[in-house]
Amino acid sequence: MININDSSSALPSALDDRSPAAATPADPRYAAKATEAAVKFEAFFISHMLRQMRSGTREMAGEDSVFKDPVNSDMLEMADNLVADKMAGQRAFGIADAILRQLLPAAGAPVAAKSAVKTDNIAAPLNKSV
Repeated sequence: MININDSSSALPSALDDRSPAAATPADPRYAAKATEAAVKFEAFFISHMLRQMRSGTREMAGEDSVFKDPVNSDMLEMADNLVADKMAGQRAFGIADAILRQLLPAAGAPVAAKSAVKTDNIAAPLNKSV
């Protein structure tokens, strides 16, 4: 049985650079890796959404439709991935920003300031007392 209070356990220490506990939100390397991961996740999400949209279009298309033709499916998938990467790089959906607000709470304000959608004016009427 492993004793969790034993300091000589095989678990990495907080002083180890590879340890998640060593990475703090103030660390620029952590912020860069978190930003890269958040943008990649947003690209994956957008790519998956585009793939599902194409699949739905193929299912709904008639037998003689150009959308049923599998000839260009590889090129369309590659184009969808490029579009997804470009949109994620621009943070078009805001998914990366939402992830970074959770991972980097101290630096959340500058990330939110870069967002394309301003929520100040949306929530203001909801907060007014009647």
